[in-house]
Amino acid sequence: MADAEATAAIAPRGAASYDRVAQTVHWLVAALALTVIWLGWGIAWAPRNTPRRDLFVLIHESVGLTILTAMVFRAWWRRRHPPPPLPPALSRLETGLAGLTHFALYLLLILMPIAGYSSAAAAGHAVSYFGVLSIPPLLPGNDRLSQVAIAIHLLGQYPLYLFAVLHVAGALFHGVVRRDGVLQRMLPLRGLR
Repeated sequence: MADAEATAAIAPRGAASYDRVAQTVHWLVAALALTVIWLGWGIAWAPRNTPRRDLFVLIHESVGLTILTAMVFRAWWRRRHPPPPLPPALSRLETGLAGLTHFALYLLLILMPIAGYSSAAAAGHAVSYFGVLSIPPLLPGNDRLSQVAIAIHLLGQYPLYLFAVLHVAGALFHGVVRRDGVLQRMLPLRGLR
């Protein structure tokens, strides 16, 4: 009986969850984002013109393009499968902050790979996708555009960190402190208790 009450407090009965596709893509993008960040830091620390740095760049670009594809799919999926409603107990400020954070994350996780690719393409470089597929430069050569794109890519990491931290902090607040079911909506193993 106590376990049933604890479960109800953590995940209120009838609280809607995201569907399996949305959950899968969410956690895939989260894992890929951590990977691409780690690789980006590796690129910054690796000596130039070394096989190690070249490998970091190859995987960083490939993972970035995978994130772009996953985020475009996720945006398309979300349009056709709206997320479950937030609990009515949330204030307008909380729902507004949640919406802003999600919008910012979607925007940044789409913009960052586009800026990275644009930087390479405008510099006249093809981008290799895991060494299997070569994506040619689809932009005309333009040093200024390449510099602006890499600046956007490099500076964009900071708001991405900020909004990711806000997203995780909000999820943990709702999951650990409030226990209102908001976090559990995205947990794939929720129904296995």
